[in-house]
Amino acid sequence: MKLLEDRIQKDGIVLDGDVLKVGSFLNQQLDVPFLSEICKEFYRLYRDAGVNKILTIEASGIAIAALTAQYFNVPVVFAKKAKSANVASDVYKGTVKSYTHGVVVEAVVSKEYLHKNDRLLLIDDFLAKGSALEGLLEIAKASGATVVGAGVAVEKAYQGGGDGLRAEGIRVESLAKIASMSKKDGIVFC
Repeated sequence: MKLLEDRIQKDGIVLDGDVLKVGSFLNQQLDVPFLSEICKEFYRLYRDAGVNKILTIEASGIAIAALTAQYFNVPVVFAKKAKSANVASDVYKGTVKSYTHGVVVEAVVSKEYLHKNDRLLLIDDFLAKGSALEGLLEIAKASGATVVGAGVAVEKAYQGGGDGLRAEGIRVESLAKIASMSKKDGIVFC
C-alpha cells in the first residue's frame, strides 16, 4: 500500500537492533484518519471472508483492530499478555516471544469471547518472525474457531515470519513489506 510505504519513508525511524520506530503515527501516537485508510484496505481484502470477530494482541494491535472492526461491524477480542484479576481462570493460551521486549509471555483470552463458530481475522501492527501471530493461532485453534487470515500493517519480510505463516496455509496480507532496512541505507520495500 503506497500510502503506508510513503508514510514510513517520511516518518519512520530505523533504530539499532533492527527496530523500525513508527510511533508518531501507527502505534503510540495515532493518526486516526491515516489509520482509517489502512483499516479500510483490510476490509477490502477480507470483506468476503465471513469475518465475525477480529483477534489481536495487546497493545499496539488494538487500535488497528478496533478501526478495522468498525468497517466489518464486528467485535474485537484482544489477547492479554498478562493474566489479571479481571480475566477468568478459564482461558485459551498462546505463547508469544516479544521481539522488541526480548521476553516470552503467555497471551490469554477468556473462553467466553471465542467460540468454534467464529471466523477470525487476525490483525497486528508488525510481523517480523511471526511469534505474535503464531500465539494468536494457538489461541484460535484451542477455541475451535476458523482463522480466515491475518492483516498486518508492516511486515519485515526479510525476517521470514510471513513466509512461515503462508507455508502453514495462513492467508497473510501485509500492507507494507520491507525487504531490508538499516540506518545507513534506509528502508527498501518489496
